[in-house]
Parts: sequence; C-alpha cells; structure tokens
Amino acid sequence: MSVLNTAVIGVGHLGRHHARVYSSLPGCRLIGVVDPDAERAAEIAAKHGAETFATHRDLIGQVDAVSIAAPTSNHHEIALDMLGAGVHVLVEKPITKTLAEADELVTAAGERGLKLAVGHIERFNPAVVAAVKHITNPRFIEADRISPFSFRSVDISVVHDLMIHDIDLLLHFVDSDVAEVQALGVGVLTTSEDIANARLVFENGCIAYAKASRVSMKQLRKIRLFQRDAYLSMDFVKKEAVLFRKSPDFDPSKVDIASMASGGIAELTKLVFSKFLTREVLPMDEEDQLEAELGDFVDAIRDDHPPAVTGAHGRRALATAERIVAAIAAHSWE
Repeated sequence: MSVLNTAVIGVGHLGRHHARVYSSLPGCRLIGVVDPDAERAAEIAAKHGAETFATHRDLIGQVDAVSIAAPTSNHHEIALDMLGAGVHVLVEKPITKTLAEADELVTAAGERGLKLAVGHIERFNPAVVAAVKHITNPRFIEADRISPFSFRSVDISVVHDLMIHDIDLLLHFVDSDVAEVQALGVGVLTTSEDIANARLVFENGCIAYAKASRVSMKQLRKIRLFQRDAYLSMDFVKKEAVLFRKSPDFDPSKVDIASMASGGIAELTKLVFSKFLTREVLPMDEEDQLEAELGDFVDAIRDDHPPAVTGAHGRRALATAERIVAAIAAHSWE
C-alpha cells in the first residue's frame, strides 16, 4: 500500500494528539475523526484537513487503520467492528474493560491477520528505551506514579488508569510470570480506587512494588530497578535514565572504614560516588513518544511484523491489573 489511510475514534485529551501525528506521519493520510462531541470533532478535522464521521462504522471501507481513544467501556465494540471490517487497530490502554473482551479482540485480529496494538505509551518513553538495553535480570523494582486529579478516566480505577502503565513495564522488564499479588487501595473522590499499592512476586523471585495515586498534590513517575550488577533509575517526567554500577577499581579489602566514617555523611557520599560507584546518565533520543508509538504501529502494518505492544501484551497487563483489583477487594480492613 502506498499511502495508509487512517482515522481516530475519540478526539478528546489523547485522541486529538493521535490525529495530529497521523496527519504529519510520512506515508499516512488522516481521513477522518469520530467523536460524540460534534463541535470538537469538526475542530480537530478542520485543523488537520480531515473529515468528520458520525459513527465509527461510517469509516468502514474508507480506512486501513484506526486509533481508538474512546472511553474504555467502548473499546471492545468499536475495535471488534473495525477488525471485522479488515481494519488494523491501535486501542488506547487498557485494551478493554474485561478479559473476555480482550480475548475476543486478540482472537479476531489473529484470525484475520490484522495488527492489534495497545497504547502503552511508556514503552516508547526515551528513558525506558535507553534503560532497557541495560536490564538483564531484575531482582527488585519500585514504581511510583502519582498525579493530581484530572477528572479523566473516572470510569475506571487508578489501577487501570495509571498503574497499568507500570504493570506493562514490569511485565516487560521481568522475564517471568507473576506468582503472587498483594494489594491495598482506597477511593477518595470516586467510587473506585484513587490510590493503590501493589506487591508483585514473580516466579523467578523478583519482587516489585507499584504505587499509583491520582489525588496527589504533585506529579511523580519513576521506576527504580535493582539487579546484581547495576541499579537503574528512570524518571518518565524528566525523560532521564541513570545507571549506577560498582566501579571496577573497588576493592573492599583496601577500604579504611574508620577514616571514611570520620569524614561525615557528605564526605562519605562523595567518596562512594566518586570511587566505588560509577554514575552514567544514559544517552537517549528525543523522539516524541506518541510519534514513536504510532510510527511503530504503521511500520508493523507496512512490514508485516508484530507491533512493539501487541494485543496479547495488553491482555497480559489487564489480567495483572484485574488480579491487583481483586486483591484490593479481598483485603480486610478489620
């Protein structure tokens, strides 16, 4: 195919950016947008030289691929309709509201030889892209994702809204299944969890803690990963990844602990990070995450290979999120 005809279904906070990227992505043409807010749809369409369509079904026969950025409860119906019509689909996270719905989409895409990608955009964060090259066998991981209340995605819990980003990354970093889940969460402004903490124990022994809040006074998105030979710190807001390793010159037998301690904390810290540990800020590309994600989706269609985040990956993240929510529900407050 010479030009890939695309459309965006749902042009709210996220979808409008999908429309922007498709309209400028080489080899793509933004045909149209769909949104229940006709005024918003018309504004986005006019901005990018596209048309508005009343429903997603009106796109059938007009497009090769779509992004679905509608509410989660609508993902299954829309994606199934588009896959059934032979259209490649990228659906925002979480893939669907239930595992049964996710299974149906994965099966439909597989039977028709279509690409089903899921918008776990942090896979394309420059900090993750830089850090993942150095991840070998993580033994302990901490993930924090907190932000002020945005009044978006209030139809799902913070586990499916925010924590699922880190769930996908944890599953991506650790080459093992999750054996055990412990979790606690509370609702503050909504009827579902607005704050959640989870502990995941993997079959290979790795332990991960994930914390998410959408009622914080600040924004923080970090992952700290420990493995036998290194410590990695990823800051998704700053788009920075830092690698710490033991210095090759470090020899415990030659360390004079008494003299070190006499210098105080400041001197000790300076000594450790100048002599015993190396600190490297990893080089990274400055490519826009969404451009990288949609570019990967388009390349997968053109070159006929799986996208970086497949429907199966999205289903796996949802399954783990469901286990966390179930663990929260089972937790006794007495």
